[in-house]
Amino acid sequence: MSFTYDELKTAIQDYTENTETTFVNNIDIFIKNTEERILKIAQLDVFRKNQSGNMTTGNKYLALPSDFLAPFSLSFINGSNKEFVLFKDVNFVQSFNPNSSTTGAPRYYAQFDVDNLILGPTPDSNYVAELHYFYRPASLTAGAGSGTTWLSTNASVALLYGSLIEAYTFMKGEGDLIQNYTQRFTEALSRVKNFGESQEVTDAYRTGLIIREKT
Repeated sequence: MSFTYDELKTAIQDYTENTETTFVNNIDIFIKNTEERILKIAQLDVFRKNQSGNMTTGNKYLALPSDFLAPFSLSFINGSNKEFVLFKDVNFVQSFNPNSSTTGAPRYYAQFDVDNLILGPTPDSNYVAELHYFYRPASLTAGAGSGTTWLSTNASVALLYGSLIEAYTFMKGEGDLIQNYTQRFTEALSRVKNFGESQEVTDAYRTGLIIREKT
């Protein structure tokens, strides 16, 4: 099962039997809140990407992509070598290089704020850098009515029941129904999480194929 944007909105209204204007106007928020919950709990490889850029001589900051959530690695080209920078706490980086005018090939980095990484020491050259990071994909609500996303195609059950939790919370609905939807959301999310953290990183050559009991 998968959902287009219009199909998911229709399903939410059908399950809740609610087409009241204020409710309908808030459906996008229900969907976006659910996408955020799934994204933060099930960190899938599909939501990783690389971006290349340049460190700037004498500038200890490196601007982050607008869709950045968390770093996986930072590297740069130094001559003919690719060197990796170690991720540290921001206080460590600032203590390591208290004088930003002290330059060299960066050894450490940290997230300084929502827009920048901080490097230590300050780059002594315009190194070509590559950031591998966890990113926030575009919401299903940002596309056309017939549009889909990875979540609406591959995590549709979790997206539906998570949205219903948000919808019934908005409606101040019955506790037992919210509890039922929460259980269904948790079950669906656990399958997505298992896929992201187990099956995606399983090497069949080394671990063998999954063997299930025949019925």
